[in-house]
Amino acid sequence: MDVRVEGQVVDVACWETAEVILRKALSGKKFKSAVAAGAVCDGRTFLLDLFAILPADCTELAPVYADSREGLDLIRHSAAHIMAAAIIKLFPGVRVTIGPSIENGFYYDFDVEHPFSDEHFPAIEEEMRRIIATRLPFTREVITRDEAVRFFGDTGEHYKVEIIEGIDADTVSLYTCGTFTDLCRGPHIPHTGFAAAIKLLSVSGAYWRGDEKNKMLSRIYGTAFADDKALTAWIKQQEEAKRRDHRRLGRELQFFAFQEDVAPGMVFWLPGGMLMRTILEDFWRKEHLKRGYDMVQGPQLLRVETWQDSGHYDHYRENMYFTNIEKDAYGIKPMNCIAHMLIYRNSPRSYRDLPQRYFELGVVHRHEKSGVLHGLLRVRQFTQDDAHILCAPEQLEGEIFSVIHLIRDFMSLFGFNYKVAVSTRPESSIGTDDAWESATAVLIRAVEKAGLPYNINAGDGAFYGPKIDVRLLDCIGREWQCSTIQVDFTLPERFDLTYTGRDGQRYRPVMVHRAIMGSLERFIGVLIEHYAGALPTWLAPNQARVLTVTEAGASAALRLSGELVAAGIRVHADTRNKKLGFKIREAQMAKTPYMLIVGEKEAQAGGANVRLRNGENWGFKTVGEIVALVRADAEEPFKQGGMRYSFA
Repeated sequence: MDVRVEGQVVDVACWETAEVILRKALSGKKFKSAVAAGAVCDGRTFLLDLFAILPADCTELAPVYADSREGLDLIRHSAAHIMAAAIIKLFPGVRVTIGPSIENGFYYDFDVEHPFSDEHFPAIEEEMRRIIATRLPFTREVITRDEAVRFFGDTGEHYKVEIIEGIDADTVSLYTCGTFTDLCRGPHIPHTGFAAAIKLLSVSGAYWRGDEKNKMLSRIYGTAFADDKALTAWIKQQEEAKRRDHRRLGRELQFFAFQEDVAPGMVFWLPGGMLMRTILEDFWRKEHLKRGYDMVQGPQLLRVETWQDSGHYDHYRENMYFTNIEKDAYGIKPMNCIAHMLIYRNSPRSYRDLPQRYFELGVVHRHEKSGVLHGLLRVRQFTQDDAHILCAPEQLEGEIFSVIHLIRDFMSLFGFNYKVAVSTRPESSIGTDDAWESATAVLIRAVEKAGLPYNINAGDGAFYGPKIDVRLLDCIGREWQCSTIQVDFTLPERFDLTYTGRDGQRYRPVMVHRAIMGSLERFIGVLIEHYAGALPTWLAPNQARVLTVTEAGASAALRLSGELVAAGIRVHADTRNKKLGFKIREAQMAKTPYMLIVGEKEAQAGGANVRLRNGENWGFKTVGEIVALVRADAEEPFKQGGMRYSFA
């Protein structure tokens, strides 16, 4: 049979493995960096071990390279097995449970008499490196469930037995690396040598199956890369990320606080942070009004029957909160789309009314487990910059393209690069095949029309429709899920949304779900880390701080502050009887963009000595010159996207 490999057609015999086929098509260097293969069979795509025999219906085979996202995922999963093998040798009697790859690494949970600590890391890493150096192959075996239960039962691995007994299949697969055999679906890297660079990171406790009624296990986190250079770069990135941690900076800048004993996973916004957030919100509302959106607001609670009608109750209820009012059950909204559809349905609609673009900075609640809460990046209550566009099918591509243009403008405002992916239908979903195919096709057309490179994330769409996902890249190269554009043919039908066409007949609109920042809290957390707390001048709560040299300059400092406030500049006057150097350091720690120093000479001349937060000194400037400087600095980021900053 013929199989396509990176644009080449390769003749394949029925017994040949993925490794043999890739060797025919790839150069030596490219072949040596392949750790697995992606096979396309009857329209389905899945990963294969290199030693796997190619399925008879395979039409395309793609190498999975070690430095790709999928390749790193396989390396890290295999590194978890390598770590388990090392620990079993070093600590006889330990029992193994599960060890998946996760974002940026892997972990494995162990049942051990005395929990592990980072003091054990050197010995474990040394044994892991020995296993890696021997380039032990990963081999796969498929056996019956009963055989697997006996095998793991005989070795005392009762956690594996429990997992197997919960599997609804006649057979299971095992992977062996040296003397260690683990229950695993795979695939894995060809041999341990591909996990060339490993590092153990931390330890924690974890309940078996995440249930606090079960035994506490000892979890070890680690990471792995294909080479030491990539690992070293990642370690440096993590050190820089620690310096930029928004949780620490948020406390130091007094932007926000958390009180876990009162409201875990919910933010207390302090005056400076609330002012910054309000500036961002006000700008964003004005920008949406300019682009033809109508601002709306829906209620926090809707009857449970409404969530059942939408499909959220079946597909999302584990992430929702519920309450009862006078014996009626209500769901606290985890998203805003239902209310926006009900607003649309509130009045009859004609084709002349379309598109309807509803925008809401809507507060939503989602039930996140305490173990995943992380500062502003993962909270239980947050605000979405949510919008829903209801339009005629023929308007859909244009509306999507307009949203893409908005995303481009927004990313340029903060200097973010970004990656785009089109996410397709997941296994758990609603709607017809035709609707999903049409929605996916229009998303791809819009992305291609915009000239954006993109990847396909198979099976990662929302339960009601496919989507465009945008991952921004911050200044140290980390990726953050940000904007999303989702096409939905299904919910308008479930809620019987209609409009009257030119011919007087009733038609069904299409709905676009879109968010640009996503969670406002999360986006602010990303911004703080991106700028290391030194927010751009237009967004800084205090754009300038007036500092007196002596108490005698207080009246001049207050007069200067008043003139700047009248010009629309956010300013604070520090007239305390403190040394100037102390006040300058405080202003720098507060990341204030401009420090305006007023001594006797500056007071007489009607201005201030201007110093920047990075230490630059611009010398004496008049009030008018200071206003012009701050204005120009604040307005600069908006010019590229054709947007405007208001000092009102």
